[in-house]
Amino acid sequence: MKDILMQFCLVGKVLSCQRYGEGHVNQTYLVITDTNQRYILQRLSRTAFHDIPGLMANVAAVTDFLSARSENPRDCMHLVCCRDGSTYYRDGEGEYWRMLDYVPDSICLQAAESPEDFYQSALAFGRFQRMLNDFPAHTLTETIPNFHNTPDRYRIFHEVLRKDPLGRAEGLADEIAFVLAREAEAGALQSMRDSGELPLRVTHNDTKLNNVMFDEKTREALCVIDLDTVMPGLVAYDFGDSIRFGASTGAEDEKDLDKIQVDLSLYRRYLEGFIPACGLLTRREIETLPLGAKLMTLECGLRFLTDYLDGDHYFGIKRPEHNLDRARTQFKLVADMERKWGEMQRMAEEFLP
Repeated sequence: MKDILMQFCLVGKVLSCQRYGEGHVNQTYLVITDTNQRYILQRLSRTAFHDIPGLMANVAAVTDFLSARSENPRDCMHLVCCRDGSTYYRDGEGEYWRMLDYVPDSICLQAAESPEDFYQSALAFGRFQRMLNDFPAHTLTETIPNFHNTPDRYRIFHEVLRKDPLGRAEGLADEIAFVLAREAEAGALQSMRDSGELPLRVTHNDTKLNNVMFDEKTREALCVIDLDTVMPGLVAYDFGDSIRFGASTGAEDEKDLDKIQVDLSLYRRYLEGFIPACGLLTRREIETLPLGAKLMTLECGLRFLTDYLDGDHYFGIKRPEHNLDRARTQFKLVADMERKWGEMQRMAEEFLP
């Protein structure tokens, strides 16, 4: 670790370097120096990301772009370069490391503690869209190809279902029927992306609340973090994933499905923050935000179910049917959205220009 730390341009001598946060993909450390400077050191996952140089090129391009347009240094992440000028270090074992400035006087929340927290996250992700409006999205590397290509997710599902390597499909007739009944609709966003009906934008693709830093005193959102999945995409992806995660009345792996529904008051609160903060959405983009919420939830449930059928290789689990429980919560959310579909559309249409 000492050799790794020496590669970066830090202010002062390192006093401590300890594991930090609750991330499940990268290994994260908090570094403190004798000048009271704080940094975030991360070892990037080669399992999750197969093109780390491309990933880091994305992060560097986006953070440089944001920094040039920010009035406050806490408005965006800042990479700390290596002594040779590169944005990451690769050690003798082939592991990739990067360093970031620590956002001062900030906190990270694992879940919203009030509707205001959720609203503030909407402002953060909306500002992220607005500040990157002029960024050439097509120049970014797809760090995870076809990440939100829902028809391709269905293709993988069909392959796994046909093989059924662990014989788990038996007894899952309801869950399988649920996803198959929605397959035709599931490709709607991809079709609009391919046709150019919806503009290609820089999207975060992991818009959970714990990827927003808040001011520790005012609880106002400061900046968006964890840009590893920043790629070209549709604004409906980011909106939809936020609603999937933040407007549900239960945990992602809740076993009691009676506790799971979409909270329309939180859905509206997110609309109120996100759309005005974006300040640039087309009429068609706003119209498709509810569809983004539904399809991102369906897609996530499909991925959980596929991984369960395939033997739980992608998502980490804490119990044998963990991914199946996750899939069922997402499908329950989708069904509840369908029951409330008219109201979800009307709420979004209130923001049409």
